[in-house]
Amino acid sequence: MTKDDILEMLKANLEIINSLKDKYLGQLIETAEKEIKREGVTFTTTTIETTTTTTDDEGNETTTTTTEISYDVDDANLIVMYASWLYRKRVDDSLSGYKSAISATGMPRMLRYTLNNRIFSQKMGATS
Repeated sequence: MTKDDILEMLKANLEIINSLKDKYLGQLIETAEKEIKREGVTFTTTTIETTTTTTDDEGNETTTTTTEISYDVDDANLIVMYASWLYRKRVDDSLSGYKSAISATGMPRMLRYTLNNRIFSQKMGATS
């Protein structure tokens, strides 16, 4: 799953149907990925290269190569879970009037358990 796929999964999770917040949601995905890596999780990724050849009106060909990183489905789902929590936490904290460096809404157990299970299984060398 590419970053675009993860963005679409996140939008579905948050029930967002337009593209007005795509840039912000993309930043949340990047943040979630970095935070998860900081926790000690290693992602399973594949590099996908796509080559596109286009011809202009004069017959000149232009070749463009695009490189994308593809994530395992479990990794993509974990990133979406974390990013959606970051999005909801922001809203919850602002609604509660909580203005401290410490969040009023702790990490949900489901997310914490998922992170812990991934870290433990990777440390033990287990496969999913």
